[in-house]
Amino acid sequence: MPHDHHDHDHAHALLPPDPALRVRALETILTEKGLIDPAALDEIIDTYENRIGPRNGAHVVARAWSDPAFRTALLEDATAVVSELGYYGRQGEHMVAVENTDAVHNMVVCTLCSCYPWPLLGIPPGWYKSDAYRARAVREPRKVLADFGVTLPEDTAVRVWDSTAEVRYLVIPQRPGGTEGMDEAALMDLVTRDSMIGTGLALNP
Repeated sequence: MPHDHHDHDHAHALLPPDPALRVRALETILTEKGLIDPAALDEIIDTYENRIGPRNGAHVVARAWSDPAFRTALLEDATAVVSELGYYGRQGEHMVAVENTDAVHNMVVCTLCSCYPWPLLGIPPGWYKSDAYRARAVREPRKVLADFGVTLPEDTAVRVWDSTAEVRYLVIPQRPGGTEGMDEAALMDLVTRDSMIGTGLALNP
């Protein structure tokens, strides 16, 4: 997809290229001025990065695994479906769900900056915003997957989706074997953040 950020271009031109350096500099200044508590900030970031956000996405994936009608609706109009579950807002206005299969493995990147479905996955991880990931995910996706410990069969195609200011993607990972008797809550525990970006797989029970 074309990556067209009308409102991002000027802001990006004025900022240092490394997002981690920008964040660290701002945090240092605010800490020195006594405006933030680093421990409290770390807790907030951990909550949105590893608990609240990814659990929302895991709920959607587990429901898709369990309910064929929900899965069909999600693939047809993810924005409407996740909104009905209460997962909507800034950074998640236009959602598209893509499904991993034996034939195709999907992977998401934002080649320009770090567009990411916050309502479903929380705060994007640092590596997602890095220049290396943004460049390599498109150029050599299989090598990037290997760096994450994911080795796919040669006959499985890798499809890379470029997230934009207009469209965000949710990867529905393949459901692990041996989970037929598991309920939705148990299935949620098998869904990782990385599996919903496509740089990981769902956990085995």
